[in-house]
Amino acid sequence: MKRWRGDPTEENFWGMVVSYAGIGFKTYSGLPFSYEIKKGRNGEYTKELWIDRREKSKSLAWSSVLLALKNIKGEVVDRPKALGDIRGVTYIYGMFYRFGLIDVPDEVKEKMGHPKDRKK
Repeated sequence: MKRWRGDPTEENFWGMVVSYAGIGFKTYSGLPFSYEIKKGRNGEYTKELWIDRREKSKSLAWSSVLLALKNIKGEVVDRPKALGDIRGVTYIYGMFYRFGLIDVPDEVKEKMGHPKDRKK
């Protein structure tokens, strides 16, 4: 996180996303999820996040995450769609809140938890 804050490059953001793999997040409606990143044949991480929400995992493309990142226009983001009409944006919203990139309305914090109060 510190590296990203000091030098907000895509590479540093990717490093932060990789470091949070397996950590618990919550969606806008308070549903828990986590993600994992698989390694390809060359041994490097693929640029795809696998959301573990139900029995079948859903994939989330790295390009979708970057698109949502570019759409952050203010500190408080009222709802996931405010980040754009992006596939998987409800998961991205939860991730960005946990990362401290966005703030959410108080009533949403009750459902999602208060990341600043939790140990990371």
